[in-house]
Amino acid sequence: MKIDSQEKTIEPRRKQRGFTLIEVMIVVAIVAILASVAFPSYQESMRKSRRGDAQGALIAFAAAMERHFTENNTYEGAASGGGDTGTPAIFATEAPLDGADKFYDLTIVNPTNATTYTLRATPKNAQAGNGFLELTSTGVRRWDENNNGTIGTGEDDWKKG
Repeated sequence: MKIDSQEKTIEPRRKQRGFTLIEVMIVVAIVAILASVAFPSYQESMRKSRRGDAQGALIAFAAAMERHFTENNTYEGAASGGGDTGTPAIFATEAPLDGADKFYDLTIVNPTNATTYTLRATPKNAQAGNGFLELTSTGVRRWDENNNGTIGTGEDDWKKG
């Protein structure tokens, strides 16, 4: 009895497609490192942008105060209820002026008399802790950069110290 031997053929190994787990984990680690660097930068950029919106709103608010002065020959009565301080009656009460999300409250503070005023943008919501901004009737711009509640040395402009 003769047995035919069957030859076994070995097929070449097929080329694998896709990524190995190690390769995927390396990519995930790189993305995580990039995100940990980029996200704080993004947040600071958003804070600066919102601060810029508030500065623009204060300038527009000052223009509204000047219109009020031109019409009434006084800055008095520009606040709600005809008052001299508090929320404005002649302008928006929050900034930014457009959009649903508001990050600053706008108020009139410390009017010393009928011929001067100080406008303030107080941060709130995601902008809280960023320090208030002020604009006076003489054009002085201040920013409580260290957020301690008072204007100190080096905080007499809107630029980051």
